[in-house]
Amino acid sequence: MARMSHLPDNRGDPAYRHVLAEMAERTRTWSGPIVVTAHVDPDGDALGSSLTLARALRALGKRVSLPMAPPSYLTFLAEPGELAAPLDSFAPDTLLFVLDAGEIGRMAGAPAQGAAAVFNIDHHGTNSRFGDLAVVEPGKAATAIIIKELVDALGVPWTSALATSCLAGILTDTGNFRFGNTDREALTTAGQLIEAGVDYPALTDRLQWRTPGYFALLGRVMSTVTFDFGGEFVYAELTSAMRRGSGEADDDSDDFVGVIRYAEGTKVAALLKERGEVVKVSVRTRAGASAQRICLALGGGGHVAAAGATMPGTVEQVKARVLQAVGEELGRLR
Repeated sequence: MARMSHLPDNRGDPAYRHVLAEMAERTRTWSGPIVVTAHVDPDGDALGSSLTLARALRALGKRVSLPMAPPSYLTFLAEPGELAAPLDSFAPDTLLFVLDAGEIGRMAGAPAQGAAAVFNIDHHGTNSRFGDLAVVEPGKAATAIIIKELVDALGVPWTSALATSCLAGILTDTGNFRFGNTDREALTTAGQLIEAGVDYPALTDRLQWRTPGYFALLGRVMSTVTFDFGGEFVYAELTSAMRRGSGEADDDSDDFVGVIRYAEGTKVAALLKERGEVVKVSVRTRAGASAQRICLALGGGGHVAAAGATMPGTVEQVKARVLQAVGEELGRLR
């Protein structure tokens, strides 16, 4: 197992690093418990960032809780006992880290109020900069890249376990370096983490594993694929009835939109996923179209190329609003 005391920085000294340094100093001297959380429906960046920070804090001797329930295909990243059940309240003098969440209301696993201090780390441009300290860098390909810098600022030695969870966050948010947010910093950081002991082929392979029920559900969803606006918009639907038919409670379906986004000639792809009385909308874009603009119109947010929203109503009701928002965005490009 490779071990490095410190991985080299990728850039100079931008202004946000002063806030990051203050965050690291306050964390090092914090004597109370620490809770690490991320957004609802955690993806690989949310889980990878959270695990990396929690492991680093535990290496410093901190009392850390990580209340999170990731999808089944990501659970291999966590060791037994690393994840905790949701918290109803905070112990006295608790420091709360909120990672990869644009709003405190999008946090899962802990209450929005009651912590002694809140530290906000994110890479979404729509982040409201909540908390006592906030490091929000939309130019970063993943929140995990900021967490890498925070771990360096904390002075925690890099190990294979730390580097693996951190790299998992970068890999998932860049689509294994296929997405438009892949830049030199993301690739350089990945190389540094691999040098710290990541089994890169094993990690990239394991991140693609899915349960048999996933493929049965994927077939049902693909049968709903529809093209609109002259082929520039492709979308698919996932209803509760389809999910019951897959025989699995956890459908691991968040990446279905990543399948249809490669339809030739499309600029916008969307998955409409029914969950009880709400519909989760996941949007991906290319060729100048903004997923962020579309999802802001739907009450959500995210990145320019990848964003989402959760809306009340049925799939049919939500579909009408999605079509309107997509039509407006495609019309803007003409």
